Amino acid sequence: MDEEYDVIVLGTGLTECILSGLLSVEGKKVLHMDRNDYYGGDSASLNLTQLYRKFRPDQTPPTELGRDRDYAVDLIPKFIMASGELSKILVHTDVTRYLEFKQIAGSFVYRDGRISKVPSTQMEAVKSPLMGPFEKRRAKKFFEFLQGWKDEDPATHQGIDLDKDDMKTIYEKFGLEPGTQDFIGHAMGLYLDDDYKTQPAREAYSRIVLYTASMARWGKSPYIYPLYGLGELPQSFARLSAIYGGTYMLDKPIHEIITDADGKFVGVKSGEEIVKAKQVIGDPSYFGAGKDVADGGKVRVLEEGKVVRAICILKHPIPGTEDADSLQIIIPQNQVGRRNDIYIAMVSSTHNVCAKDVYVAIVSTIVETDRPEQELAAGLQLLGPVYDKFISVSSLYTPTSSGEADNIFITRSYDATSHFETVVEDVNRVWKAAVGTELVLKKRDVEPEA
Repeated sequence: MDEEYDVIVLGTGLTECILSGLLSVEGKKVLHMDRNDYYGGDSASLNLTQLYRKFRPDQTPPTELGRDRDYAVDLIPKFIMASGELSKILVHTDVTRYLEFKQIAGSFVYRDGRISKVPSTQMEAVKSPLMGPFEKRRAKKFFEFLQGWKDEDPATHQGIDLDKDDMKTIYEKFGLEPGTQDFIGHAMGLYLDDDYKTQPAREAYSRIVLYTASMARWGKSPYIYPLYGLGELPQSFARLSAIYGGTYMLDKPIHEIITDADGKFVGVKSGEEIVKAKQVIGDPSYFGAGKDVADGGKVRVLEEGKVVRAICILKHPIPGTEDADSLQIIIPQNQVGRRNDIYIAMVSSTHNVCAKDVYVAIVSTIVETDRPEQELAAGLQLLGPVYDKFISVSSLYTPTSSGEADNIFITRSYDATSHFETVVEDVNRVWKAAVGTELVLKKRDVEPEA
């Protein structure tokens, strides 16, 4: 390892793999290392043996669950927005040639004690129990306003300024009920809490338009998902990096981040070897996450909160969802007396991630109390009988600096959102700090399987 690189990337999570792929395409000399012997880091997909080894080292998987190789269970549940930023990156880099996608069958929301489908067509909207007839009329006017908005045409603004007025004001202008606000903000805007209502409405407008555009791509739901699990995503970007000269080393422990007298990055130490580079990019676990103080006494990451996730193996579809083979259910916080929403993401053998007649549902939320598992109760009770359940509580880390001063660029932990938009925001943030320019992508089209 005597060579010098432009960039060393530590960890093979999706954020790191997208960055190493894009940097390699730009002509950078990249070395990508991971302490694990598999790709994906926190965003890996595990087979049955790996899943039980991670959560129950003393137990072997039950034989009735089927073959080990039939499973690819995601550690972090997220779906891809059909018209979202990750879709654009997949298409821009041509990483789609390594992947096949399938639609997620439905998006649901929990309201007044029952699960209802988020309408994907005009007909479903008319029949939806989410709103009464008068409220449907008001909501129709609200959506027509959003779809008709043109920044350059004040006639479409109806006296509203998206950069000054907050969403609370806009909801009130259209006379929308609290339950409808919940549905729009949480099931379509995909906000985790209600803080967005007091912010300028521009971001909420963009999120709702993205949701409806994604829904309109192929109907049914706004989400697509890669066959064989989300772990395929980082591996595909790793392949892209390798094609453009990137070097990969798995099962390589990192013992030290080496800096010079001014605190600037010099290289990394693995065993007795030192490899040098101009910059390092990595996930928080390589920079002191979970330790009191690491890296010469410098605190590089801070814990922002925790996410609790329950990976549940079911032998049946989720009741009340029209036997959907895949779905998302959003439980808005107001419906269950919480500050943060609860999410359920479910996939099945249709996506080649588990054996036939098995369903994998992951329930997650941001931790608010000292009893994290109990906070998932409202989601778990919607699943029906659970064959087996694996609970994890993960800290959310964020870097203390942009990295430009010392050439150490740290990514953020995967948050509680149900999609990859925040992951791409993080890619853009690190790219701008490390490269010095905005990340610019071209458009093509990504097609899922029917």
